Amino acid sequence: MTDQIVQTLTAVVVSIAFCLLYFAGSNFLLDRIISLPVGSLHGRELLRSKIRPWLFLTPALLLLGIYLLYPLVETFRLSFYDPRGENFVGLANYQWVFVDQGFLITIRNNFMWLLVVPAASTIAGLIVAVLADRVWWGNFAKSMVFMPMAISFVGASVIWKFVFDYRGPGSEQIGILNAIVTGMGFPPQAWVTLPFWNNFFLMAILVWIQTGFAMVILSAALRGVPTETIEAARIDGASEIQIFFEIMVPQVMSTILVVWTTITITVLKVFDIVMAMTGGQWDTSVLANLMYDWMFRGGGDYGRSSTLAMVLMFAVIPVMAFNIRRFRTEEAQR
Repeated sequence: MTDQIVQTLTAVVVSIAFCLLYFAGSNFLLDRIISLPVGSLHGRELLRSKIRPWLFLTPALLLLGIYLLYPLVETFRLSFYDPRGENFVGLANYQWVFVDQGFLITIRNNFMWLLVVPAASTIAGLIVAVLADRVWWGNFAKSMVFMPMAISFVGASVIWKFVFDYRGPGSEQIGILNAIVTGMGFPPQAWVTLPFWNNFFLMAILVWIQTGFAMVILSAALRGVPTETIEAARIDGASEIQIFFEIMVPQVMSTILVVWTTITITVLKVFDIVMAMTGGQWDTSVLANLMYDWMFRGGGDYGRSSTLAMVLMFAVIPVMAFNIRRFRTEEAQR
């Protein structure tokens, strides 16, 4: 443990020192090179101002190219090759994707996750953000709702495993849900193995985590709603429900879309919860789990796992394009 702490601190110190050295050294070299008696003083200053941003951006761009662009290109290339990544098979892997039963199940599951989790998290976060400001213990309530954000997906899955825990009939149920069910006189259920419905039990974990994120962002947005508008609506006889749907929601709609988009991207990448809870069994697998299975289980298949990775990337692109387009539209309207 001590060695790990020392290594971590050493890495941090070395990294900061390297950044400072690069910053000072590149500035020094730029000033010395451009200070040569060539052209006017104004021209040299203008040239420095044009070069300096790229000088500092270059290391970041190189790292992005190495760790993001190259893996993307290599994954795309491998999606046209056989399981060993040696022989070109053309579009065979993409043809397999749309007829494989396991893939069709994961697509169904991903679609359900996309429908339920972003909407449920955003709605729950908005409701908590509105109601918490109306009670004196609202800050405490917000802290409790936000707390799951500090827990990793695997940690949250372990907690919810105890909630869904199942012991056979006649055994003492330690799972909260089964304890409630048996207390009401019904038989206990193995919740995470129930076909179709088990997906919603897994979704509840991510909703529990992401509600805090939605609440914080939307709570800040709601504070920007003019109090004069709300007071005027109350004077005109508007009910609190009318104020909520006709004044508050339209005022923060752009923020709602941002929250929805962010959670949607998180949902498309979901992996930890399914892996920790079911391992993808009982028809709960999602795209990331299926990709992991083809790559790291059963000997590894470079071609099909890369194809699944590309399908996942293609699923993210429309969401990102929508978000970028909306930001540009809002910027143009200002």
